[in-house]
Amino acid sequence: MDKSNNMGLAQAKAKSTAKAATVFLLPALLLIAIFIVYPVIDTFAISGYKWNGISAGRVFIGLDNWKALLKDAMFWKSFQHNLIVMVFSILIQIPLGMLLATFLDAGGKKFNIFKVIWFLPYLMSSVAIAFLFNYALATNGGIISSLATLINGKRTTIDLLGTAPNALYTVIGVMAWQFTPFYMVYFIAGYGNIDTTIYEAAVIDGATRGQYIRMIAIPLLGPIFKTACTMSLIGSLKYFDMIWNMTQGGPSGSTELMATYMYKLSFQQFNMGYGSCVAAGMFILITAIALLFNKVFKVKEEY
Repeated sequence: MDKSNNMGLAQAKAKSTAKAATVFLLPALLLIAIFIVYPVIDTFAISGYKWNGISAGRVFIGLDNWKALLKDAMFWKSFQHNLIVMVFSILIQIPLGMLLATFLDAGGKKFNIFKVIWFLPYLMSSVAIAFLFNYALATNGGIISSLATLINGKRTTIDLLGTAPNALYTVIGVMAWQFTPFYMVYFIAGYGNIDTTIYEAAVIDGATRGQYIRMIAIPLLGPIFKTACTMSLIGSLKYFDMIWNMTQGGPSGSTELMATYMYKLSFQQFNMGYGSCVAAGMFILITAIALLFNKVFKVKEEY
């Protein structure tokens, strides 16, 4: 009798929990369906049409846009640029974020001022940063050109945003300046999750701070590294606002990314059908790369 009562209470509690979970999750699921799922489905649907995005009439052309996409040299060039941005973002932002976090973790509360100062770039708008560096890197009166003029003793102009491939790597550097603080904070949180008794035990065993970081802390931060790399990867493949406001894909397409190419097709050339096809292609490529990365990059989750 007691067992049946306990089972009945357990089932009632499970149903109550399920109802509460449904009530709280429903608004979030509804927003996801409206603003994420539906737009993705609609993008794939529009990719099958020839449409300017304004008129009511749309002409169904089947897979013609997809056939054109497979042969589109500019799309694949843009994808190549995205891969370059992705690789350098991971190689620059995450190690730098890790080094800054290690420095701050070692300093403790007395280094809190550095946390504030170093985090400021991430708080700024990408558009504002783009305009800031456009002025700073200008050939006439920019910081780099002014320093070169001062060093050479005569007027010298350095055009970092107007020449290829300098423009792409300059923008990558600006991206790193803005987003490295995010990974710094992320790794600080990771350090905070490591039990202090582990460090104390390592010190008692004779380990130096460097040995502790290399042999203990970094392996324990494996899941943090994986998540950070995944976020950097996905963000790099869909980046738009900063590079659009700095170069608009120029010069001569040397900084063209998939997102800027899609924007030009859809909202400047009013080729919404093919622009949607490019967006759908982006979705497929980003999803495939993210899944492949998570499949290949495996870390030990428990210690």
